[in-house]
Amino acid sequence: QGQLVESGGGLVQPGGSLRLSCAASGIIFNINVMGWYRQAPGKQRELVAIITSGGTTNYADAVKGRFTISRDNAKNTVYLQMSSLKPDDTAVYYCNSNSYRGSYWGKGTLVTVSS
Repeated sequence: QGQLVESGGGLVQPGGSLRLSCAASGIIFNINVMGWYRQAPGKQRELVAIITSGGTTNYADAVKGRFTISRDNAKNTVYLQMSSLKPDDTAVYYCNSNSYRGSYWGKGTLVTVSS
């Protein structure tokens, strides 16, 4: 059974940076498409960024140029480097893994952007 554990969330001022991590276990990490999603209060969960097993990335328009997703297959970990943060980035950020063997979600980590 796959398990994903996010970390790195917290309170940051507008314009600041934060790096989220997602540690995976119980899955064949290097075959999975890994993704970060977020859900703001009162809104639906939305895609932030994904990275394929080959390292191809895709980003939501709202975060292009500010966020960078990366993965370390040796550590079974995916990262989300967030820069130039805005109050609109405030949300619970969730990690997702997806392959033909199944899809898994973490429990999320809260990011609050506020002065």
